[in-house]
Amino acid sequence: MTNACPVLTPAQRQIADIIGRADEALAAAVSRALEEASRQAADEMKAIGQEETTPPPQYFASVVHQRMHCLICGANPETLEGGDPNIAYHVIRNSQGIAKEYWSADIEPYPPR
Repeated sequence: MTNACPVLTPAQRQIADIIGRADEALAAAVSRALEEASRQAADEMKAIGQEETTPPPQYFASVVHQRMHCLICGANPETLEGGDPNIAYHVIRNSQGIAKEYWSADIEPYPPR
């Protein structure tokens, strides 16, 4: 038996297209917001003579990543409290799998529960 993808019905194709467009719009909006946050911080740091302490764009990406991790797990993004540890486990395991599969990371993902 092969694991071929099924042919989508016209309704399923419409749904997939709608979700795909929303995904692309979201990714573009996040990229623009990260660029704007980096630019704003750089401008404000320059205004006070602290250009050398401007955080790199990756800092702002990590802030978004942490907040999204909390959102996925149901935790409070301000305090990091609460949330479902089972979901957190699977989110982390997924990240480990991506690092291993796509970036050849020398890591063994957590074993499945």
